[in-house]
Amino acid sequence: MLPWTLAPVRTLLRVTCFSALAVCGLASAILLPAQQTPPNPPSAQPTTQHPPYPTGVPTLSVTAREVLLDVVVADAKGHPVTGLQPADFTVTEEGTPQIIRHLDEHHPMSAADLALLKAAPVMPPNTFTNFTPVVNTNVSTVILLDAMNTPVVAQQVLRQQLIGYLKHAQPSVPIAIFQLDTGMHLIQGFSSDPNVLLAAAESKRDMPSLNRPINGNYYYYHKDHLETLRDGMRIMGRYLSGFPGRKNLIWFTGHVPLWRDGLGFGNPFHDSFGVVSGASGDELQYLTDVLTVSRVAVYPVDTRGLQVDPQYTAEYKGVPSPRASLRFVARQGIDHSNLDDIANATGGKAFYNTNDLKKVIAEVVDNGSSYYTLAYATTNTKWDGQFRHIKITVDRPGVHLQHRDGYYAYNRDQQEQNQIAAIEQRQASNPTQPLTGSTQNKPVPENPQSNTQASNPVAMGAIVHGPKGGFDTAMELGAVPPTEILFGVSFQPDLQVEKIGKKSPPPQDNFLRPPWQNKPFRNFAVVINADLHRVKLTQSSDGIRHGTVQFVTAVYDQQGEMVNSLQKTVYLDLGPAPYRKLLQSGLPIREEIAIPIKGNYFLRIGVHDIPGDQVGALELPVDQIRLDVAGAAFQKP
Repeated sequence: MLPWTLAPVRTLLRVTCFSALAVCGLASAILLPAQQTPPNPPSAQPTTQHPPYPTGVPTLSVTAREVLLDVVVADAKGHPVTGLQPADFTVTEEGTPQIIRHLDEHHPMSAADLALLKAAPVMPPNTFTNFTPVVNTNVSTVILLDAMNTPVVAQQVLRQQLIGYLKHAQPSVPIAIFQLDTGMHLIQGFSSDPNVLLAAAESKRDMPSLNRPINGNYYYYHKDHLETLRDGMRIMGRYLSGFPGRKNLIWFTGHVPLWRDGLGFGNPFHDSFGVVSGASGDELQYLTDVLTVSRVAVYPVDTRGLQVDPQYTAEYKGVPSPRASLRFVARQGIDHSNLDDIANATGGKAFYNTNDLKKVIAEVVDNGSSYYTLAYATTNTKWDGQFRHIKITVDRPGVHLQHRDGYYAYNRDQQEQNQIAAIEQRQASNPTQPLTGSTQNKPVPENPQSNTQASNPVAMGAIVHGPKGGFDTAMELGAVPPTEILFGVSFQPDLQVEKIGKKSPPPQDNFLRPPWQNKPFRNFAVVINADLHRVKLTQSSDGIRHGTVQFVTAVYDQQGEMVNSLQKTVYLDLGPAPYRKLLQSGLPIREEIAIPIKGNYFLRIGVHDIPGDQVGALELPVDQIRLDVAGAAFQKP
């Protein structure tokens, strides 16, 4: 985490609506990133009470939780098996047979299929989005270069083979390239163009950063590596969740820093049944959610290739030791077992003892594009948080299956009840809250006596999230931009340059940090429009949906130091009509931020669904905002 100090404007906005939506002071809405019609700003209308539920009518409520699984079926030669029907599959959960409710078969998309897909919508000037279109909606490939856990020589060989593969690759499934060193970095976003991917692989973008020094013994060194890996995988999962279809993650690594005593790596991606986080205190349970919204299957690859006992190489001059040989075999067995465990938990396949890394990439890209998606409603209605093992067989001789081996049965009902209780307590503590939107601006005070307070965004209260890899990580400059929440953002720069005198107080709502307060700056109006389709909205007994969405706009200089930041928190209380309207139009908010005119600066925009812990983020250089299209569009509130 970067040592930045936040001094944001904290704004609390409550949108409380029962049959119509009332929002005050919002600028014109912008185009949402999804391929929809441009959203319009909700108009202020009189507020009416939502009618109560009819009484005296018996209601039968049945909840069936559906388990969704991607299954790769291959023959003895590794070729995909196609044309299977639901009757060909047998699914058991903890030995109990389950009924398949739905089965879809997916194939690699042909050139004709790709031609039918629409391109991304054209954005108006000074309008941006964190939505990235992927033309292949069935499957995509992610290549992770693990520089943190891979020897330098193996990294060099891997890079050469990756370049060799891309030089002869044909346009097919979209591929993204990540690198893990001191953190997770996006080297190249999804692209089906081999030339674009080759340019990224041949560039210096994937040169690993130097590992930061770690004080302490091996325990602390290993613990730090494991936390960096978990943190990076979480933020990668947040990025991948916004893309459709199955994601095959080819993880090139030297070894996985996994502990067998209960601190294992597990699967860090979010469970589709809802994630239990810090409340239980069991971080391992948080990490081992195996049914994922992101639909990521991990294919771990031992980048070291075929290994032999060092005692039996030409470079070894001593006398071979049987004990040392046993240690080598045991260590290698543990490393390979760790790779197998991760692959089995996520529905992938592990590769080791192979030096042909190009062939590994080709196999995953080709064979991993053909799979089945099946769904069943589990017969076990006891949601006790325990792991449930799944076994799938196919009535075909000699076939091999890849799928997740189970899931954790979390109690979503209890989570819903806790959220409703928190909502009722909030409403009871402020019964006179107006039904229209209201705002209150104030800076977050800094504590000069505490280094933790000054450098920790969580302590400052600006970006609130417990585990690493959360909203605070997503708002760091250069971090992988999550796509769990999609949004668009437009900028309206003020052509007038302002400067504050040394003895003059800063203008209202201007909280530039002291080193920049007396330098010329320009105000930018920022209009963010968030897509609510993935936002967690808890429905209370009166039919009202409740949620909390946090918006943050941050300005960094080119050294990664925070220059300015704004925050706005929106509390949603929506009846059916405004809920449907916001689903179509999006949730727009407007704020104004000051940016110095001299120097290179970057904007980081973030949207955080707090109850659902879903995050979206976008980063862009300030110089991408055109001043020649501003004109009279900038209007001070």
